[in-house]
Amino acid sequence: MILYIEIFIMKNLLKYLKPYILLILIAIVFIVIQVQTDLALPGYLSEIINKGVILQDTDAILSVGLEMLGVALIGAVAAIIVSYIAARVSTGVARDVREGIYSKILSLSTKEINKFSTASLLTRSTNDIQQVQTVIFMFLRMVISAPIMGVGAIINAYENAPDMSWMIVVAVLTIFLIIVVVFIFAVPKFSKLQKLVDRLNRVSRENLTGLRVIRAFNTQEYEQEKFDVVNKDLVKLNLFINKMMVSLQPILFLIMNLLSIGIVWFGGHLLNESKLGIGDMFAFMQYAMQVVMSFLRLTMIIIFLTRSVVSLKRIGEILSIKNVIKDSKKPKKFKKEGEGNIEYRNVSFSYDNSEEAVIKNISFKANSGETTAFIGSTGSGKSTLINLLPRFYDVSSGVILLDGIDIKEVKQKDLRDRIGYVPQKGSLFSGTIRSNLLYGKENATDEDLISSTKTAQAYDFISEYEKKFDNPITQGGTNVSGGQKQRLSIARALIKEPDIYIFDDSFSALDMKTDQKLRKALSEKTKEATVLIVAQKIGTIMNADKIIVLDEGKIVGEGTHEELLKNCSVYKEIALSQLSEEELKIKREKS
Repeated sequence: MILYIEIFIMKNLLKYLKPYILLILIAIVFIVIQVQTDLALPGYLSEIINKGVILQDTDAILSVGLEMLGVALIGAVAAIIVSYIAARVSTGVARDVREGIYSKILSLSTKEINKFSTASLLTRSTNDIQQVQTVIFMFLRMVISAPIMGVGAIINAYENAPDMSWMIVVAVLTIFLIIVVVFIFAVPKFSKLQKLVDRLNRVSRENLTGLRVIRAFNTQEYEQEKFDVVNKDLVKLNLFINKMMVSLQPILFLIMNLLSIGIVWFGGHLLNESKLGIGDMFAFMQYAMQVVMSFLRLTMIIIFLTRSVVSLKRIGEILSIKNVIKDSKKPKKFKKEGEGNIEYRNVSFSYDNSEEAVIKNISFKANSGETTAFIGSTGSGKSTLINLLPRFYDVSSGVILLDGIDIKEVKQKDLRDRIGYVPQKGSLFSGTIRSNLLYGKENATDEDLISSTKTAQAYDFISEYEKKFDNPITQGGTNVSGGQKQRLSIARALIKEPDIYIFDDSFSALDMKTDQKLRKALSEKTKEATVLIVAQKIGTIMNADKIIVLDEGKIVGEGTHEELLKNCSVYKEIALSQLSEEELKIKREKS
């Protein structure tokens, strides 16, 4: 773990600290100034007592006191500057790391994203980064100054009263042993703590997103119990760690107080023997407190550092993950007037840790101006097959060609610019209808919006809103129905006017009448493009130029609707499970 952390800090964290090196160096200068002023103050106190109070020299009290006040003010200004720089650096690094993680997540393929849960990614982007921010702040405020302060205080204490220095050694050793004992029990719990935070976020997210299902099945009590179990586990672990950590403070202050009593006790004897001045005794006491306080600060930073080590590792797991899907080092360019002809050539695909391939030796062509549909039973590999085209996954073997070019040899951006993708589950983002539609084309005009939404059969319900295209969309599109969400997703793809359209079961939430209208309008809008449709309903794909039937990851039929009814038993079985033979003929005649 130590090696891993070292590599992470050197390669990742230092990269984010690099822009702040100058500020850190300035902070170190002011930290040294602050420490020097703090170390000088007990000496001034000793001088005031020895020269001013004992000898009753008012001028000495005034002159030394003013000098002491000036030094204290310099120390205060230095402390303020250090605090400002520490806050600036820590928040800046946290912001940059957060942006780095977010950018990294956006660059990852679906394959890599699946290695982390959504709840875990959220925790790593928020709570874990907060831990790193805290430790950077404390590092600049305490870690640099504490060793300097401790060493300087020990030297000054020895110079003032060498006969009592053994008490500081005893106090420091006692503190060290107590810290070691506490950390042996507490440190292993920090990793478990962050995992419990992940679990709590996951359970909370599941409950909130599945609230309707929970209410429909009256499982509120069951879900509450499940949440309580995770919540109580987190509380118990937090209480254990906090009890261990909190117990340090009173113990350390007890040691400080015992040290003060010891100094007064033994110092009194040395005073009687004229081996120590009263001012020197008070200065020694101040230096002893500075030594203990330095260890107290180091203890605090070690506590936070220990927990942040876990956070650093979790952040490092994301930042250091290697992208499986990459752009070619020497990418090819599509022709400006590309047609959008697609060819799958002996394509196979299997998920990680899967013994059997999901897609097996698939070959077909989908030409521009044609509609190619895919149908098959659940789990036959339809969605997986078309998700290989935009490179959400990469093929395990074989090749996918677009206009004769292997899609792995072009930039992902160039590839996806040519594709209008409508996912199986329509995804809308918080904002407005307009902002969601402009995902397809940033500079789209109102005419473009109206045209695409009319084709997608969405304009009618949009026009009923008071604000029309500026009507708000809540997070996840919860204020529109499933069918409306699908139609808006289709409109978003249509605005893009790509060479290729992918409809991944994008008509499942539509009623039959809307489905028919939409398909008729789509045939006009997309007549020059390559259209790929995954569907469960026979009625949606009957008009397709080519229908590909999948079963257990293999092509078992390919042709038109009529051809497949005659030659493909799997297709005929699916068709007859939805419609009678007479209905199939009637539907074909109507369409």
